[in-house]
Amino acid sequence: MTWKRIQNVILKEWETTFRNANSALFVTLLPLLITGQALLYIYLLLRFAGADALMNTILQAGVAKLEGMMPALAGLAVIEKLQVFFFLQFPVYLLLVPAMIANSFATFSIVEEKQTHTLEPLLATPVRTWELLLGKALAGAIPAVVMSWLCAGLFLLGVAWIGSARLLTFVLTPSWFVSLLLLVPLVTLLSFLLGVIASSRARDAKSAQNLAIVIVLPILGLVVVQLVGLVALTPLVLLLAAVVIGALDAVTLRGAVALFQRESILVNWK
Repeated sequence: MTWKRIQNVILKEWETTFRNANSALFVTLLPLLITGQALLYIYLLLRFAGADALMNTILQAGVAKLEGMMPALAGLAVIEKLQVFFFLQFPVYLLLVPAMIANSFATFSIVEEKQTHTLEPLLATPVRTWELLLGKALAGAIPAVVMSWLCAGLFLLGVAWIGSARLLTFVLTPSWFVSLLLLVPLVTLLSFLLGVIASSRARDAKSAQNLAIVIVLPILGLVVVQLVGLVALTPLVLLLAAVVIGALDAVTLRGAVALFQRESILVNWK
């Protein structure tokens, strides 16, 4: 019965979101644009900056750390080492997809309903607060994860185009699969839960977006520290990160329920 109520919330959110052409295009086009942007940046850097010039920058430490983790890279040309290095950044960069979608959609999910008074009938139903909030988060998280995985597949085609198909053996590492199959879904859910919290506490959509942007900044920071070689995201590190983020998901959901103030919304937004 609990899952049925959560499912009803998800279906209601999808009906509202995908009935709007702009919203549907945002969910589908933004991930594709982020993927295309990543491939374009890699191509332009390697094409116009050159391998030797890039190896004389702060990227050298990151490439050296990657070589220490993957001794097979020693047999590759410098340009191919850089290609593999950049390609392996993509799973972390891909975390921007759910974070940015959450920033735009989860923040509107409750604010707009409060303003249009469509939330009150839903709160009057037997749905529990945690079921409502989890359903809203999953309604955004599921399409975001699906699009992230689709973009990962398209990115691998780009790997074969920019580099060569044989580089796929260096890209499809255990870290790649742990990141895509565990880290991406868990970070996606966390992004939408934070968006739901921001939406439930804010008085307008703009304020909610300002609160939800907090998830984007750590992801950008992680991309940078990995590029300069400060952090090596090994499978073990990613598994530990997944455990921590999974725990954060549970804590954030509990926090969202505590902060929701169901009765206050019914009274103050009439």
